[in-house]
Amino acid sequence: MRIAVHVTPRSGRDEITGWRGSRLMLRVSAPAESSKANKAVRELLASALRIPKRSVHMLRGETSRYKQLELNGVEEAEVFEAFGKPGNEEI
Repeated sequence: MRIAVHVTPRSGRDEITGWRGSRLMLRVSAPAESSKANKAVRELLASALRIPKRSVHMLRGETSRYKQLELNGVEEAEVFEAFGKPGNEEI
């Protein structure tokens, strides 16, 4: 499954804050330098979905806050169960 995310590096903690439109919003405490934030994103999603880190692949956005990831071995229903459905965010 492919998923679009928006990452905020250098946050106070690592967390998944929910959906904004079709993008999953993530905060990671790691800085964006030397791909540390990208590594933290992979670890955070793998932990939340209970999959191996090697199952999370970055397709686009290595140097951007906006990234597209491939989650191998994960079905859409599992993502929605873990994070809710996109578009159901509260205002």
